[in-house]
Amino acid sequence: MAQAQCAKCVAKLCRTEKFEKSVLPAFCPMRNFGDLIQQAVAKYDRNDLKQLYLASTIGEKEAYERVRGVTMAVRPRIREMAEFAKRMNVKDIGVAFCAGLSDEAKRAVEILEGHGLTVHSVCCKCGAVDKTRLGVKKEYKIADPEKFESGCNPVVQAEVLNEAHTGFNIIIGLCVGHDMLFTIGSKAPVTTLIAKDRVTGHNPLASLYVGYHRGLV
Repeated sequence: MAQAQCAKCVAKLCRTEKFEKSVLPAFCPMRNFGDLIQQAVAKYDRNDLKQLYLASTIGEKEAYERVRGVTMAVRPRIREMAEFAKRMNVKDIGVAFCAGLSDEAKRAVEILEGHGLTVHSVCCKCGAVDKTRLGVKKEYKIADPEKFESGCNPVVQAEVLNEAHTGFNIIIGLCVGHDMLFTIGSKAPVTTLIAKDRVTGHNPLASLYVGYHRGLV
């Protein structure tokens, strides 16, 4: 099976209207998965996907304005989330956050509430369950292996927000893997406000550019 390698493509001909298939890179999905692409595009006719797509694409447009003749981004991500909720007629949204980002979660919730939204927030330690109960050997505890250490509990976070019947949920700083478990368990669509990165102050992009991180990545 052909391997999609869009990240290595320089031309990005998918951003143009007219091109010859013969000039597409050998790894281009448009060259190798034409039928699959057409089948996938047809799925946008589903009402649920169409609603999400239209709301997000309108949001993409409204995130820019012409300022002194220049097209500029004018909305931070959290504002885009608030406007997206309004566009989707969603009143209740969920926030699943890491205990280590409690201050950031509090600030985010206050901003979202300022837009008239009802926000249900659940901390990763909800349940106060020791890591060993969740199948983790005690030697993998961060602190004293003989003492209680509350485990992150993304499955519980998802279930609590499912009970609230949120329209969509926001991740703030869940660990890699825990964010996946939360997304799997969430009945509502999930988006991310903050991706956890302990080294960069939660700015994963830094490791792609900062030379000092070459030995870390």
